Amino acid sequence: MTNQDHRVGGIDSHKDTIHVAVITAIGQPVTDREFPTTVAGYRRAVAWLIEHGPLSAVGVEGTSSYGIGITTELLAAGIRVVEVNRTRAAEKRKQGKTDPLDAYRAARSVLSGEASTEPKNPSIEPLRALTIARRSAVKSQQAAWRQIGSLLVTTRPALRDRFRDLPETKLIATLRDCRPDQIHDVDDADTLYALRTLARRYLALQDEITALEERMLRRATRANPALMAIKGVGPAVGAQLLITAGDNPDRLRTSASFAALCGTAPIPLSSGRTDKHRLSRGGDRQANAALHHIVTVRMSYDQRTRAYRDTRLANGWTTKEVFRALKRAVAREIFHALAGHTLAPDYSDLRPARHAKNLTLTAAAQHLGVWPARIGELELGRRPNDELATRYRAWLAAA
Repeated sequence: MTNQDHRVGGIDSHKDTIHVAVITAIGQPVTDREFPTTVAGYRRAVAWLIEHGPLSAVGVEGTSSYGIGITTELLAAGIRVVEVNRTRAAEKRKQGKTDPLDAYRAARSVLSGEASTEPKNPSIEPLRALTIARRSAVKSQQAAWRQIGSLLVTTRPALRDRFRDLPETKLIATLRDCRPDQIHDVDDADTLYALRTLARRYLALQDEITALEERMLRRATRANPALMAIKGVGPAVGAQLLITAGDNPDRLRTSASFAALCGTAPIPLSSGRTDKHRLSRGGDRQANAALHHIVTVRMSYDQRTRAYRDTRLANGWTTKEVFRALKRAVAREIFHALAGHTLAPDYSDLRPARHAKNLTLTAAAQHLGVWPARIGELELGRRPNDELATRYRAWLAAA
């Protein structure tokens, strides 16, 4: 059987339906049909595609959104799936837009090679769900904190003076434990009741965030322990980078393409005697924010990063230029971890070595200047930190 006998499929995905089209190896339309977005509908769509001859590939719009169901079924059937971008506005104006037209466009974009990206592994979707829930909880917590501040500003001075100049943690705890029913003034009692409600909501949301981050940390560490061992990468940052890249590293070809995906690839802006670059404003902005967070953390806790910053600033760079360079370097480091080029650190020797010398977590923590829980998490590999592990091993060897 020659390549001319193969067919290419295209799928336009929606919330309630998918439209499937088939073309020949030279781009001629064969047929198209609509199916519901149910388990039975997906299976009928896959069987219908197979009926129309051997398939070289199927292009699917929205493999991580509306098309995730049919993508999963196609991959389970051993059919190659290619991620297809949504129809561009210019094409819609020239050729119109219908579900069959979009399905045929998806198939032809695969045939022409315009679409060539493998879809993200569906196993990353639970991590995306946890990230969405955490992001929502964080926004709600921030809203509760702003509302507390607003109420304290507008309340009566006698009541406001009770909570003036309290730090955030102390203020929330004080408001949580206050007793509005013991206030004789009705207006003050109602205001205090509202403040207590907001404070308890704030703390409840903090519990939600903590629980979500614990789940995110376990799943992200299981997916890519080398990524989670990078300095500055925590549960939220690691989860976002995995979501951006997908759980299948073969989608990432080079560190430059990953940097472009994250919006950290510098764009040339040269003319005449001017030779410079500007910030890329494209790519995944959430991934860009994750890289920015890593650089910010390293600016505070990593001596090499601070030394690099000071050297560049002394040479006339601006702070923005330093951040851009560091984000590009971090993107390269992240790429190697995501692509499987970096080995995950092994801390399995730490706990047996401590037990062999009858040392407690408290003694280790006091010597290293951290909390005992931090040592316990390091020994279990839950919060990797090569620098701390190196100091810990040196202390164990000398103890």
